[in-house]
Amino acid sequence: MSSPSRDLLTPDALSMLLAIEETGSFAAAARQRGLVPSALTYRIRQIEDALDVLLFDRSSRQAKPTEAGKELLREAKRLLQDVDALANRVKRVATGWESVFTVAVDSIISRSVVMELCEGFLAQKPPTRLRIRYETLSGTLAALKSGQADLAIGVFMTPASHAELLHESLGQVSFVYAVAPHHPLANAPEPLSDGLIQQHRAVAVADSVPRGEGVTIGLLGGQDVLTVPDMPSKLEAQLRGLGGGFLPESLAKPYLETGRLVAKKVSRVQRISPVEYAWRNPHGKNIGHALSWWLLQLNQDRTKQALLQPHHRV
Repeated sequence: MSSPSRDLLTPDALSMLLAIEETGSFAAAARQRGLVPSALTYRIRQIEDALDVLLFDRSSRQAKPTEAGKELLREAKRLLQDVDALANRVKRVATGWESVFTVAVDSIISRSVVMELCEGFLAQKPPTRLRIRYETLSGTLAALKSGQADLAIGVFMTPASHAELLHESLGQVSFVYAVAPHHPLANAPEPLSDGLIQQHRAVAVADSVPRGEGVTIGLLGGQDVLTVPDMPSKLEAQLRGLGGGFLPESLAKPYLETGRLVAKKVSRVQRISPVEYAWRNPHGKNIGHALSWWLLQLNQDRTKQALLQPHHRV
């Protein structure tokens, strides 16, 4: 036998509660939902009576959620996401196409080539909504592992990355330490020691993984750091002489050739990183048509090479 609260906390009711939070008033939420205000107010009171709590403070002009209301709203968002995910899975089973397909792309990957792939995918007119999200460092893999993405391009895998993931190589990325020609290190004798580099500001890309669990690469203890959100921003900062740091050689090359950047030899070992793409293991089940299409494109050598050759204006 179902409880009164379970009967009242339907997806529609949860959406209604979120509408009140979003709009800030019962009247505005009623308009958004196509209801008369009295009908919406009555349904909210039913939920409050069933739970025996007050969900919204009505003492001011705005409907502000109480602490109990905030907790219910947090869970409402999660539950509605679960309902959407279930609907997506059901639709994929029925049609073979994912209703939504999300690709997490690391900032080391060429965005113009990703857009070309999107163009090719959408040209098929698939019944799939495509989502692209840009991440950095371990945030790219975290998006895949958490279920926020179906495919991750540009990940740095480790043996302990995840047992339920499948992955293939995109290639290797070589890094070069580079500074602007007017930077103090531009004319410093080579190879640059860690002690000398430490005296100057580094430009670092922030890890997009949530809750401070990310990693930093190439930084020295005690070094001043300018943190930027992605690799294009790191390039821009170094072109302006705001700091030094390691850049993908393919990204830096055009600017090295024109003299807008200066490559410096360093005493530490040159960084060469294997880069991969990864997706979740379907446990022997047939994968969706969208994932199949993307994996087919990523398996082509010319696509792999293009993705690791960022194109930027010089």
